[in-house]
Amino acid sequence: MIKTIEDLKYYLKEDKRALGYSQRKLPKFLGDEIWKFQIVLRKLDYYTNCQQNLITKIAKYYYKYIHHQKGIKLGFSIPINVFGPGLRINHYGYIVVNKHAKIGGYCDIHQGVNIGQNIHYGDVPTIGDNVWIGPGVKIFGKIDIADNIVIGANSVVTKSFNEKNITIVGSPARKLKNNKGTTKI
Repeated sequence: MIKTIEDLKYYLKEDKRALGYSQRKLPKFLGDEIWKFQIVLRKLDYYTNCQQNLITKIAKYYYKYIHHQKGIKLGFSIPINVFGPGLRINHYGYIVVNKHAKIGGYCDIHQGVNIGQNIHYGDVPTIGDNVWIGPGVKIFGKIDIADNIVIGANSVVTKSFNEKNITIVGSPARKLKNNKGTTKI
């Protein structure tokens, strides 16, 4: 959760690094739509969580509007206060994340992903740091995913995986193998 301007700068720096834009200062005027979306996401996070005055309220509603418009354009339904620093969204396309989910830092997420609640309200996933989420993955329910896990394409995850450094695949998901190191970006 971004509460201070220092937090905002850190999240923006780590997101830029995760996206592979470390050498550039700003997104291109034409292009870099995912990077622009992530900047807006982080600024909306900051202006929502910081102390409210007239200026921050105006900024909050401005970024809320831009976040909504860019989300529609790119196919993203990604709420604030969910992802840790170093978020990497790889492609445009359908990504839906429940606003109550908690996802750690350096998450690498692909298109067609749905991270949502189960039948009961609030039964949402908690996902650790350095998790790679492949295309088409569905993660549902009150489950925990440990750090440094790779979730293979089109997997359906409905149970917790508390062992670190593993690859999980399938529908329903199961452990495939141990990974040699971390998946950190």
